[in-house]
Amino acid sequence: MSSLLVKAAGPLAGEVRARGAKNAVLKQMAACLLASGRHWLGNVPDITDVARMSELLVALGCEVTSAPHELVIDVPDAADLHPVAPAHLFEAMRASIVVLGPLLARCGEASMALPGGDDFGQRPINFHTEGLGAMGTTFENDRTSIRARRTRERLHATRITLEYPSHTATDNLMMACVLAEGRSVIDNAAREPEVEDLGRQLIAMGARIEGLGTSRLTIDGVAELTPTDHEVISDRVVTATYLAAGLITGGEVRVVDARAEHMEMLLRKLESMGALVDESGPGVSVVGARRPLACDVATLPYPGVATDYKPLITTVLSVADGVSVVTENLFTGRFRYVDELIRLGADIQTAGHHAVIRGVDHLTGTDVRASDIRAGAALVLAGLVAEGETRVAGYEHIARGYEDFVGQLRSLGATVELA
Repeated sequence: MSSLLVKAAGPLAGEVRARGAKNAVLKQMAACLLASGRHWLGNVPDITDVARMSELLVALGCEVTSAPHELVIDVPDAADLHPVAPAHLFEAMRASIVVLGPLLARCGEASMALPGGDDFGQRPINFHTEGLGAMGTTFENDRTSIRARRTRERLHATRITLEYPSHTATDNLMMACVLAEGRSVIDNAAREPEVEDLGRQLIAMGARIEGLGTSRLTIDGVAELTPTDHEVISDRVVTATYLAAGLITGGEVRVVDARAEHMEMLLRKLESMGALVDESGPGVSVVGARRPLACDVATLPYPGVATDYKPLITTVLSVADGVSVVTENLFTGRFRYVDELIRLGADIQTAGHHAVIRGVDHLTGTDVRASDIRAGAALVLAGLVAEGETRVAGYEHIARGYEDFVGQLRSLGATVELA
């Protein structure tokens, strides 16, 4: 594993860019499978997961050409797509599951290994398979793979009510529905900006979708779609990371391409932690106080505080003035990074879905290990205010979701290097 060496360097200051959202671009790359021809995506982040999804699309029969922050994806006719790919390409990331809906819609079949990705608790795929099953798909599953086949010439429209507003399941089912026969309804759909952005791309391709940004999507299936050009929205979790870096160091950081309307609840929580938030543009900036303030936070589906924000928030609160309670309502395993913060001197106790954080006046650098993308970023933030040197192992996790993380932090004045 590669590591980052981090030393405290005082308040961070300056401007950075978040670039395109990982949780949007991977699904938008998969959406290209729905139409033969040449697709263009702009504002594409230079991250490992984009490279992995590119490999997967190539294995499925597409041609992918990359340039700085751009992708050109040439998709063949349905008969020339290969709805099977090597297992390691699916196992590398959770988002690989979203090729299932497009492949069933275009090819009528798909065979894939179960998706991998970050390790923070069980994330079953039954929302995907149940919805696609209701549209006329049969599945043969075992502990490691999925084999799916359409039972008729086209998927048929249906009404789907998600037990939970899953971001990825909503994406997958929406992409399947756009080529289904008839009118589909997805109730309790995810409302995230990334879902809405995928919907806008699909509409530009010729899809008929109503209700984007709400919990009910109505989709009238069409016979075929055409390629389009699409600019990916900026990444609100990367934005949150750099704003948190400004807050925890008592600095002043602006993310010039941030979208304040996509993270209103988080910005209010940052203000509760003592930050001065400026939404007047460009983008969003924070000015941190000498020491953050304690604040209670609970994760909820959008527009609530996203679970991806929580490791960042927990890290800031670990050095805040007072006692905070953080509640995780989405993933039971998402406190696994807390032990690493405790190694740095944080005073945190967890019980079930809750963490009680008693802010300490300082952390002390030591060796820690990242277990997932956001946990890795959060441990780097802790290193920015820890005495001595902090070594964060597992940089490959961070590289899955952050473009040039080291360079961006250095531009703000951080002392960090890849080891």
